[in-house]
Amino acid sequence: MALNFFQRRSILKKLNYMDATPIRRTKYETGENGIVTLVVPKFKNQNLNNFLFHPRKRFFRIALDELGSAVWLQIDDRSKVAEICRKAQEVCGERINPVEQRVTKFLTSLYEARHITFKEIEKE
Repeated sequence: MALNFFQRRSILKKLNYMDATPIRRTKYETGENGIVTLVVPKFKNQNLNNFLFHPRKRFFRIALDELGSAVWLQIDDRSKVAEICRKAQEVCGERINPVEQRVTKFLTSLYEARHITFKEIEKE
């Protein structure tokens, strides 16, 4: 059974963001330079997507920057946000400071766009 908006929000309000475990919901490609591109279908209905669009135009492609790519690649369905922040700090150094604010804001925008979810919501 899928949780509605208010149930998900209730769970997230009780949860410490640094203890949350993000899970990817969107497919992605990694370029030669390490930049991640999210591949999002234009329609959820695959038949409609196949009927209306040429195979190359069935998807939106969202290119992440260097910092976003570093964070996206750290999401492995086991790592908590605090650990992702630590690893992103190691990869990006001073460019990502303040690391906690930037990573949590980025993960929040990914969650709102439904590119990720959190394990704590899924197990409810």
